[in-house]
Order: sequence, then C-alpha cells, then structure tokens
Amino acid sequence: MSILINAQDLHKSYAGKVICDAISLAITDRMKLGLIGANGTGKTTILRILLGEEEADSGVIHRDQDLRIGLLPQHDPFTPEETVAEFLERWSEQASWTCAALAARFGISTAMLDQPLGTLSGGWRTRAKLCAVILREPNILILDEPTNFLDLRTQLLLEDFLASWSGASLVISHDRPFLQATCTHTAELCGGRLRLHPGPVNAALQAWREEEERLAGRAANLASKAKQLQQFVDSNRANANTASQARSKAKQLARIQDAIPDIPSMTASAPTIRVPSIVRRDGPACHLEDIAIGYGQQAVATCHHLEIQRGERLAVMGDNGQGKTTLLRTLVDDLPLVGGHLRWTHGAEIALYAQHVYQKLGSEGTVLQHLSAQADDSISSQEILNVAGSFLFSGDDVQKPLAVCSGGERARVVLAGILLSKASVLVLDEPTNHLDVATIDSLADALCNYGGTVIMASHDRRFVEHVATGIVEVDQGTISRWPGVPADYCDHIRKHQRSTPAPTSSNSPPTASHQSSSKVAPGHAKRHRQLQKTIASLERSTQKLEREREHLNQEMATCNDPQLAEKLLERSQKISREIASNEERWLLAQEDLENLATA
Repeated sequence: MSILINAQDLHKSYAGKVICDAISLAITDRMKLGLIGANGTGKTTILRILLGEEEADSGVIHRDQDLRIGLLPQHDPFTPEETVAEFLERWSEQASWTCAALAARFGISTAMLDQPLGTLSGGWRTRAKLCAVILREPNILILDEPTNFLDLRTQLLLEDFLASWSGASLVISHDRPFLQATCTHTAELCGGRLRLHPGPVNAALQAWREEEERLAGRAANLASKAKQLQQFVDSNRANANTASQARSKAKQLARIQDAIPDIPSMTASAPTIRVPSIVRRDGPACHLEDIAIGYGQQAVATCHHLEIQRGERLAVMGDNGQGKTTLLRTLVDDLPLVGGHLRWTHGAEIALYAQHVYQKLGSEGTVLQHLSAQADDSISSQEILNVAGSFLFSGDDVQKPLAVCSGGERARVVLAGILLSKASVLVLDEPTNHLDVATIDSLADALCNYGGTVIMASHDRRFVEHVATGIVEVDQGTISRWPGVPADYCDHIRKHQRSTPAPTSSNSPPTASHQSSSKVAPGHAKRHRQLQKTIASLERSTQKLEREREHLNQEMATCNDPQLAEKLLERSQKISREIASNEERWLLAQEDLENLATA
C-alpha cells in the first residue's frame, strides 16, 4: 500500500475566515474517500490545495511521484461542435477503438460517438467526461458533485463502475446513497476542521453522532461539577476560615473548565425549515382521464387514468427526456393538454417551482422584499425572516439585491417564496438543486409535515425516499403509478439496467469490425471494404439525423405556438423512424462484417 497524497497540518484563511485549521489527510492507493460538508465550508478549496492549484498558508503536502490524477471537471472541456469521439481521442490520446470500447461501458452508442457534445444533455456530457478521465489511466479519480443532473439510471451505472474501480477515489458529494455505495472511507469538513472515519458515510455519521452524545454527556457532567465548585468559591473566598479551601477549589474549577470538551456537532449549522401550516383536507385533488401531454397536437406521453389525492406526495420518476418536466408543466397549465381531461378540485391553489421560473426572477428589490411579497397575509415578518434564514439568507443577506444574486441564490429565493405562499398544491421540479445535505434534509422534513399535496421530480434518491408517498413513472410514452415505494423503483431500475461489456484495456486488440481488410481472407476483402463503407455511411447519416432531432427537441421545449410545435414534432418523429431504420441496417452490416472476420 502506497500513499498517493499526504497532507500535514494545512492552514488556510480567506479574509479572516478559517478554511483549514491544522488539517491532515493521507490518501492511499486503494482508498475510496467521500468528502462531505455544508455549502461554503471550503471543500472545493481543500480539493484545489490537494491538487496543487492553490497554495495553503502553511503546512506540507507530499504527492507520490507516480501520482496520476483523473479529475472530473465541473466545466465542459470541449467545444459544442466537437464530437464525443473527437473529444475522447484528443483528451486521452488513445486509439479510437479503445475510446469506443470504454464509451460502450457507459452506454454511449457508436452513433452517439459521432454526435456533437453541444447537442447532448448534461447527463450524457458527464458520461463522456468520465470516460475521458478514465482513458488517461489515473490511479486516483477525483469527482466533484458527479451526480448533478444525472437521472437514476445513469447514477446507478456510475455507482457500479466506481464500486468496481480498483484505484483510489475522492468524491465530493451531497448524495448520501451514492457515497454509501461508492466510498469506503468518509471525511467531514466543518469549521475548518476535518474529521475522518474508516467506513462509509452512514457508519461515519452514526459513529460521529454517538461520539457527540458521549462528549455532550461528559461536558454536562463537568459543567455541573464546575457550577458546584463556582458556588463554593463564591461563598467562601471572603471567609478567612475557608479562603484557603476556596483557592484550592478555584484551581480545581479552572482545571475542570479547561477539560470541558468542544463538541464538533454535525447539526450545529443545520437549518430548520418550517413550512407555514395549511388546513389538511381529504378527497381527490386532481383527476386525469385519457390525457396526452406534449406539444401542439402530438403526444409525447399518455395516461389512461390517474387520480391524485389531497395530502399525497408523489415523485415523478423516469429517465431524462421521457417527459417528467412536460407533465409538471401540463399539471400547472403552463403547457396545454394535447388531449383528454385534467381537472383540479375546487379551491386548489397551485405553486410551481422549476428552473425556468427562477431564471425569470426579476432583478428589482431585495431578497426580503420578494419573500414578503410572496408570503401569505397571515404570515408574520418574523416567520418570513425565519424561512429566509433556513434558506441561508440570514442577517444582512436578506437585504441582498436580487440583481446581484447568483443562480443558486435565485433558486433558493423562489423556493422560499413558494413555501411562504401557503399554496395547497406544490409542484416542484428538482427542488434540491443548489441545496446542501442539511438543507435538503430540513426541506424533506418540512414537506413531510406539510398539509397539502406535493408533486415533484427529483434526481435525489434519498430525498425522494424520505418525502414521497407514491411514485408516478413516465416511461416509453406512458404515464402510470408505480405499484410500490421509491426503493422498489430503484431496485427495478438496477435489475433492468442494460448489461454492457467491461472496459477494454489499452493493450487489447481492436474488435473484428475495426480490423483492416488485410486480416480477412482474400476472397472476402472486397465485400469487407463494402461493408465498412456502408457502416461508415450509416453512422454519418445517423449522426446528422440525431443532431437535427436534438435541435428540433430543443425548439419544442421553448415553443409556445401549437401549430409550429405540431410540425416540429412530426418532423422529429419522422427522423426517429429514419434513425431506427439506419440502426437496423447498421446492425445487419456489423453482423455480416463480424462473420467475414471469422470465416
């Protein structure tokens, strides 16, 4: 076992704020370390110091001479026009077949390799970046919030890969199920101090909680003794007969006060979100009968029957691109129904939280002014301040102008305003984005105590399992209830995860389809070249069609003209049929090519 990174006694401060206070950390060549901590505690700064991108004020870092770091960047290290294959080959300097073999491990098809990265969703771009990092053959992977924007299927795929990864890894994440599945050690950064545990995150949190309870008990006992001693000293120091005894007790008191332990509480800075109470009601909240959702007159998903009960908390689940957001937008009448009937019961007051909502937040006024304007008349000024504080706007931060708020801050402002509105129905699209673990847990608790109806889409499994009482699945054009709990749905996805071949090492030979015609028997060389040309032509055609379809889908997502949306969808569906035909022909040609190689 060798130590790849060894940091000793690191100190770092910014403008008087302590980021590192005597931090020491050693990462060995087989350690899989998960780093947790609230937003703003300095996790990214620690990472930059370990990588040598930033200097500590003091301390020593030793990096092994054979250290090969694979860092998953949060930004996109490619141009939008660069194809997946071009990026992988440029970034890794590996052969094309090596890149393709590893890409297949992450579900990236041959056709997608020729697709520009700018046309792919965030989840697919993350897959491509991870492939590029691994192709460089690092001995430690460093991943900063790797599950952001990944659907459940992709999260599970990444989990399985990291669980089988033979090297070291350092994962910074707020996703506890992901950390539990991928990390064997856990570190928490809080108040400039780093504490370590030789176990996964759940065991670490339990051990730290027990240690806090033990220290709290000891502190209480010492504080009780100190109080008694203080009373004796105060009562006897002026008495000549007991003054000497009082001085002795005073020395004992000083030793006890020095011995009272500091308690590094994980919950000291945890917010408490209290959603203003509303009247709980029984009965149906919403009826959906033979509905079709989509754009214009063309459906992307249909539902025969769905009834949502008041007080129910439903999670809308499914892969990216299946129509989860389309369903939520349809429920709040932000998109018209393609067909069928959708009816909310009398008195339903609906509030929507979604990315396009907080992006359109105006720039006039301050955080407090916006929250006050959104709050129900029955909510006091102090309650508004309390909710603002629970979303990390405390003290002078509530007077921060909206015009200078970051994207994450604007998202939190809108979410806080929605909770203050006392709406009877909350429709939430990815509400946990931009929130740290403690705030997510507090929001989950608040929603569980909320008296109204919640319909949400979230990639945070732990949040869904905590909050949801039921699941609505959007899959393969169908909207239906999932007959179970979120954990059942996760198990279902894992069982049906498409099996893919293991990554091919850089020393493996090319597959038959990549071998030159000189490897084929002379009598088959001409046919071999013809098949290769056919395959290349089909891949170029499919690449072009997929780019066009992606462009059309992006237009449909922002189109408010029903007639234009219908035309766009008709063209998109036609392209999908052409792509399916190309893929079928590609498979047949590939099979013929492999048969020739073995003939």
